[in-house]
Amino acid sequence: MLGSIALALAVPGPAQAQFSDNYNFLKAVKDKDGQKVTDLIQKPGSTVINSRDVSTGENALHITVARRDPTWLTFLLAKGANPNLTDNDGNTPLMEAVQGRFEEGVRTLIAYKAQVDKVNGSGETPLIRAVQLRDLGLVRLLVAQGANPDKRDTIAGMSARDYAARDGRTPGLMEALDAAKTSTAKPAGPVQGPVF
Repeated sequence: MLGSIALALAVPGPAQAQFSDNYNFLKAVKDKDGQKVTDLIQKPGSTVINSRDVSTGENALHITVARRDPTWLTFLLAKGANPNLTDNDGNTPLMEAVQGRFEEGVRTLIAYKAQVDKVNGSGETPLIRAVQLRDLGLVRLLVAQGANPDKRDTIAGMSARDYAARDGRTPGLMEALDAAKTSTAKPAGPVQGPVF
């Protein structure tokens, strides 16, 4: 009898099993529980929209990108989710969308101000990853959005252009990178500051 009482006290019951709002939010996103997500976002003073998983660093956008869910992705971005937060490996949702070849997700994230040249823990940009995947459509899309084909990673010291030059299997990669915007615009007027 005494053993069963001790066991009952050791095992948390429903009243004792309280989880943080951050945990409940991420669980609701995983479960596609729109009502629970909305309730948690609208709670006064809530900051759950940018919650991260304590073990992986993933946030709600990483979860929706992984399941290729454009509806939830747009909903969370419209509610203020930060598209530039990284997981424990330094990957942004944009990098994950490129890795998963989720073009609609890439477009949506860029529309909500995802940084196209933000690097991951290896110094890779989404454009470098798109070149490595030999995904000409994503390369063109990222270049059109201002991705820098000459930004180098930190592992091999190579840029998207370098990786494309090494890869002879995908026609059109170099041409797509050559279409990158070059900044030749001059300042609109006089620059304010000290004169030397």
